[in-house]
Amino acid sequence: MGEEFYIYIMTNKLNSVLYTGVTSNLVKRMYEHKSKLIEGFTKKYNVDKLVYYEIYDDINEAIAREKQIKAGSRQKKINLIANMNPAWKDLSREL
Repeated sequence: MGEEFYIYIMTNKLNSVLYTGVTSNLVKRMYEHKSKLIEGFTKKYNVDKLVYYEIYDDINEAIAREKQIKAGSRQKKINLIANMNPAWKDLSREL
């Protein structure tokens, strides 16, 4: 089995802020976000709840998908989340 890459969407407690990212280690990345180890948007807006992710075998495909999601409207992101995770529960607990 080769390396896996993840695109993910996170939100805050109130589900009012959305953040899209890409990583090769989703468990580590969630730990970094939840522990506020990374300066920037997620730390500033308390974004620490994983609500959506996709897995890829190719980093270029993952990056292209991340860019596609980021370029989409907020409603498109909400629809993605609602289809995979209608309750908007924190999926990082299942990793």
